[in-house]
Amino acid sequence: MSEIAPAGHPAAPAARPAFPRHAATLILWRRNHAGVVEVLMGMRAAGHRFMPNRLVFPGGRVDLADRAAAAATELRSATRAALEHRAPPRLARALAIAAARELEEETGLTLGGAVPRLDGLEYLCRAVTPPTSPIRFNARFLIAPAEAAEGRLAGSGELEGLGYMPLDTLLDLPVAPITGKVLAEFRDWLAMSPEQRERRALIWFRGRDNRRVDRPEAPG
Repeated sequence: MSEIAPAGHPAAPAARPAFPRHAATLILWRRNHAGVVEVLMGMRAAGHRFMPNRLVFPGGRVDLADRAAAAATELRSATRAALEHRAPPRLARALAIAAARELEEETGLTLGGAVPRLDGLEYLCRAVTPPTSPIRFNARFLIAPAEAAEGRLAGSGELEGLGYMPLDTLLDLPVAPITGKVLAEFRDWLAMSPEQRERRALIWFRGRDNRRVDRPEAPG
């Protein structure tokens, strides 16, 4: 919403939108003994500036050190290609490293040990925070099965009430609108065969409601 300048004074220039920082988020999932799909999530504390009191996946922004960090195994070619579609190779790999690092920091779990294994990661989609937000991210959402993670749920306290939650009930809980949209993409991904996942169109969300195609579906 624009502001009206007082009479006799020039209008103040509009503030530039914050630059969206690169970030990575990990959807760690499993099927319980009854076959119900569950997703690892935690509640961001009320004191957080970004999405307080919301259930979120583990994740955060890319650090400079992520660009040179070691990995026990590298990304699968399909995951790497999806990340590199909108990022240079070094940043694409750093996004995967950031997802593994944030998982360990926020949940106590590791992707295969002290040096992460990246070959279990798959790409889901990305989302860019609206220009009107004072804090913005260009977040990539990655997927890994729960069996790819090791350790005991603990974390740094940044996420409260950590646990695996049934996918079918999550939309009735306090998730952000964009999280709900990503969960819908994840539900569609689950219903696909491995071959369909390799060929599917890549999706990104511009702001809260604009679902767009980042890369068209590959020919069958």
